[in-house]
Amino acid sequence: MRFFKNTLIFVGFAAIVGILVQAVNVNTTKKTETSHKGKSPADTTMVSFVKDYNVYALPLPQDVNFAGEPVPVENPDIKERLDREFLVNTYWQSNGLLLVKRAHKYFPIIEPILEKNGIPDDFKYLAIAESGLMQVVSPAGATGVWQIMKATGREYGLEINDNVDERYHIEKATEVACQYLKEAKEKFGSWTLAAASYNAGRAGIERQQERQEVEGYYDLLLNTETGRYVFRIVALKEILSNPEKYGFNFTERDMYQYIPTKEISVDTAVTNFASFAKELGINYKILKIHNPWLREAHLNNKSRKTYQLKIPQKGYYTYNPQS
Repeated sequence: MRFFKNTLIFVGFAAIVGILVQAVNVNTTKKTETSHKGKSPADTTMVSFVKDYNVYALPLPQDVNFAGEPVPVENPDIKERLDREFLVNTYWQSNGLLLVKRAHKYFPIIEPILEKNGIPDDFKYLAIAESGLMQVVSPAGATGVWQIMKATGREYGLEINDNVDERYHIEKATEVACQYLKEAKEKFGSWTLAAASYNAGRAGIERQQERQEVEGYYDLLLNTETGRYVFRIVALKEILSNPEKYGFNFTERDMYQYIPTKEISVDTAVTNFASFAKELGINYKILKIHNPWLREAHLNNKSRKTYQLKIPQKGYYTYNPQS
């Protein structure tokens, strides 16, 4: 069983490439400044930007922890690995601001489910590390905000087929993640190791503990993705908890908003969701936005199961049924 997604390396690589390209542009501009006597207004503006632009080393916060478990930053190896994640996630500014905006929309859904299940609030940042709070599919087939594999989802009671895939149901998927994490905590005795096992699998962590004859996450030599995993979560926690401190500027109206919905029960087949949506005063796109777990344009429902569909409250979408 493996909650796994191969984006972590790509994310770090993309951020580093962006910084390097920016550095090359800065050097090229400086050379241009010294080699050309006459400058256009655009040249002058660029030179001014280069002089004003600065990249700073980031002081690591004191008393760093994950789920109340301290991160041993006094260890030079740990300090360097944590510093890397702070730099990558702070200076990839566009992505950082998108995460702040999405968190404003989705954390109010995730937080009460974590609390109800006795899972530390810090695990909401694990969802960001997994998917950026998007309904994505990894090359390995991990799906949804919590990146759940098909076998794992079915093991924990989710319906997964071509017609319905509840890994896209954020509330139900969060419940599954909570159950997995509780079992991992019972097994390893540590929330940090529970988080690492979400990425590498419980068997994968246990195998490395036995092989290396150590127990703690920070003492284990792991593959690159799992080795960076908890550090990235810790960095995301700090940055998103204190966004202004790390240079992210926004107002409340810039945030993405959760659209209030009502639920309707459906216990029959639905042959055409486009017509079904029109009868509810919305369109097919809006129906699918709020119910991404509906994977086709119809609902088979041969077992006559009762499904709860979310329908947005009136007044939040402008929709012309004749368009």
